[in-house]
Amino acid sequence: MPSTLIVCLSVSALLCQSGARGQSTETGAQASSRSTPVGRWKTVDDITGKMTSVVAIWEQSGKLYGRIDRLLDVDPRDPDPRCAHCEGELKDRPLIGLQILWDLQRAGERWSGGGILDPDNGKSYKCSIALQDGGKKLRVRGFIGFPLIGRTQYWLREE
Repeated sequence: MPSTLIVCLSVSALLCQSGARGQSTETGAQASSRSTPVGRWKTVDDITGKMTSVVAIWEQSGKLYGRIDRLLDVDPRDPDPRCAHCEGELKDRPLIGLQILWDLQRAGERWSGGGILDPDNGKSYKCSIALQDGGKKLRVRGFIGFPLIGRTQYWLREE
């Protein structure tokens, strides 16, 4: 499905194994302190520049997690898009509610050590994120092996 969300969430900014990871929110996804990525973020397609979804990020046991909370440009022919390319328990799961970010730990000014899922191809990547522009932007970097081989997106904090 060529939805803008799928393209936006591709390679670098896409997230994780929702069934295998906890869905509870210890800190709450609604918190929006400018000093933490916890909160709601509009994903931006790095090719078209269009906002495609809202991802809720929360903290649980000192780690950050994120899931797709809302799609902004849903194809009327497919009002409930699913992760068609995902494998295992994620196969054909609805994109809304799909956990795509997991296990990110604070490392100085960024969070890393976790992963991100690309629902467009069903693959997971290593991930790091960092706040920019006074906490208004989130730099999301997905990569294979080394951070030099990957892709960066910038998400905007939902106000």
